[in-house]
Amino acid sequence: MAQTTVTGTTVDEVMAELAGLDDPKIRAVNDRHGDDHGVNLGKLRALAKRLKTQPELARRLWATGDTAARLLALLICRPKAYERDELDEMVRESRTPKVHDWLVNYVVKKSPHAEELRLAWFADPDPVVASAGWALTTERVTKKPGTLDLSGLLDVIETRMKDAPDRLQWAMNHCLAQIGIEHAELRARAIDIGERLEVLKDYPTSPGCTSPYAPVWITEITRRRQDKQPG
Repeated sequence: MAQTTVTGTTVDEVMAELAGLDDPKIRAVNDRHGDDHGVNLGKLRALAKRLKTQPELARRLWATGDTAARLLALLICRPKAYERDELDEMVRESRTPKVHDWLVNYVVKKSPHAEELRLAWFADPDPVVASAGWALTTERVTKKPGTLDLSGLLDVIETRMKDAPDRLQWAMNHCLAQIGIEHAELRARAIDIGERLEVLKDYPTSPGCTSPYAPVWITEITRRRQDKQPG
């Protein structure tokens, strides 16, 4: 018999609802990006809004290992309820891109353990775990650069990004772009590194979207910010 949360919602009931939302066409598209689920994210968010915050249900949904259930769990959990070792285990279990992305952005970044985990993950030998460390570092580059060695970060990016595995490369590239965007004194160097490494230079970009190629990304966002400044 399925365990019940304080609100009476069971894991079995939620899993049945998620199964009913599964769309083969969405699954086929997601499969091409490494995400093994077929639930429309708008409908998933609507379900989360209905369920509201339920930390225990979130833990049980995560334990199923199902990607859609884990995405839902990340929407209804209480980020500060997770201990440091729990989050470490969760990020090491998160092999699909969307689960990994939501875990880092919706949960770990809001955790009191975020900085400790950033330091632990940054140089982890597992490139997916390391990419989480880089994502947290990019957050600090943007919001709390403080004691960060930004020039040192550029040194690491310059020597390692070109040959890094895809997920780690993407995270390092994002960090490179944010350093260039947020820190004018390092902008020329960040652009130069991007131009020499040419990472994501030919990445297909939809009309109206900004290219992830760092020199273009840095230049475009900087231009937009300057345009918004009062004359």
